[in-house]
Amino acid sequence: PIHLEEIIMGEKAVKNNPTFCEAMEKRGLTNKDWWLIEPWTAGYDEDYKDRRIYRAQVWVRLGDYDNGYAHPVEGLVAVVDLNTYEVFVEDSGPRPLSKICCNYASRFFKRDFWRKDLKPIHILQPMGPSFTISGNYVSWQKWSLRVGWNPREGLVLHQIGFFDKGKVRPVLYRASVTEMFVPYGSSDSVHRRKAVFDLGEYGVGNLVNSLKLGCDCLGHIKYFDGFLNSIDGIGHVLPNAICMHEEDVGILWKHTDWRENVVNNTGIECRRNRRLVISFMATIGNYEYGFYWYFYMDGTIQLEVKLTGIINTSGYSSPGEPRHGVLISPNVEAQHHQHHFSVRLDTCIDGMFNSVSEVNSRSEDDDKNPYGNAMVAEETLFKTELEAIRRVDLEKARYWKILNHNSFNSVGKPVAWRLVPGENCLPFAKPDSEALRRAPFIKSHLWVTPYHPLELYPAGPYPNQSYGGEGIDTWVKQNRSIIDQDLVVWYTMGVHHIVRLEDWPVMPVSTLSFKFQPCGFFDLNPTLDVPPSDNPETVCHSSL
Repeated sequence: PIHLEEIIMGEKAVKNNPTFCEAMEKRGLTNKDWWLIEPWTAGYDEDYKDRRIYRAQVWVRLGDYDNGYAHPVEGLVAVVDLNTYEVFVEDSGPRPLSKICCNYASRFFKRDFWRKDLKPIHILQPMGPSFTISGNYVSWQKWSLRVGWNPREGLVLHQIGFFDKGKVRPVLYRASVTEMFVPYGSSDSVHRRKAVFDLGEYGVGNLVNSLKLGCDCLGHIKYFDGFLNSIDGIGHVLPNAICMHEEDVGILWKHTDWRENVVNNTGIECRRNRRLVISFMATIGNYEYGFYWYFYMDGTIQLEVKLTGIINTSGYSSPGEPRHGVLISPNVEAQHHQHHFSVRLDTCIDGMFNSVSEVNSRSEDDDKNPYGNAMVAEETLFKTELEAIRRVDLEKARYWKILNHNSFNSVGKPVAWRLVPGENCLPFAKPDSEALRRAPFIKSHLWVTPYHPLELYPAGPYPNQSYGGEGIDTWVKQNRSIIDQDLVVWYTMGVHHIVRLEDWPVMPVSTLSFKFQPCGFFDLNPTLDVPPSDNPETVCHSSL
């Protein structure tokens, strides 16, 4: 991967390169302090295949602290050799530069700009949080897990289990986001190279934010530090890399016995829901990504990715509307793109040996459906890896179950959890494109493999400047058995981003998630023992 120190040294080399400086001066841009030299990984480039490089694209500020992404310097790229810091300039000539400033930072606004009707919300836990911590071991509301960290994946969760029937029953041995791929959809000879593996090429843990109370996290917070190393191997502590706290999330369950309620105004049973949140935030160039693992009282696990920051911009001077993007300002285009995330779940549902099935729903056959309303859910067990390469299907309300054939619930069925998709997309890149050759995992939403210690990253261990042909698409060709095996379930979820004007100059958070839920793992609703919320200090007060 490319290290942050190399990015900084590369920027210095570009700014000191005479050819590059001459190209900027030719455009009337002479203040080096305002030049933004952004490192983009190069993908596979035949011209530089024997060099370790990145391709620097260029933006410029028009004043101190100005949002430089409003002023892309089109037609100029600097290729940086990261071993020698040689710079190779590709200059196709000056293009119109947008002079319209569009800023978002608070320093640009006067006090009378801010909303006056936003009242404070205080999150108070006077008795402290409900979680307990010992080192990196966490327990909360029958959940137990260990919090881990590495520079490539950032937050990693280990040994996730749920206390039930007098013991901790295992659910996941390891869970993490293990790769992220962001392909852009322009056919331009420069911008077509924008296709980034943010974990495999940079390391999301290397670019993590130190979190701040009141901004990134609210409530009674526990922080965990991250650990990084510099390019010379010296270790460093990153304070407050991971945030953990509880959140109230509305109603857990409720029912009113209307017969009893009509007679004596009783019979109402309601429980409040809360979740444990374990999260971190990383800044990767122009974008921010927040990764939030949620643990709910009913046994549900949810991963939510929050996307914000600043959209990537390019210069646009052709007549008419851009075909592969959206104009967000005169001479400024935001190109169509996608964000694909690969989530690796090393499962251990009530034990190491698991299987995976698919559940599809459909209308009942006509001869068994005289009123036209009947529906059936059909379950298919996957036997081998190739059978388990699957996509989301809304028409069939498809989900996937991870089962243990050696553990049974009260109705005699194998205990299971189910993976329920949320928002998702598929790539629009052609099957023979470089993007799909290098990131084959984005072609499908589900992959299942037997555990192998070297099969950790779906695009291969070293995707930077790779030609392709490594990773999960190659592993599954072995077509190994996945019945009653130590399994890894890989889920790919993606955002298809056609930029809105409302995404500029800084993007409101967009979210993407999936859920991992017990499905016959418990014999009853596991939250029956949650007490009623009858403490007057925990309920709302109306002033109306």
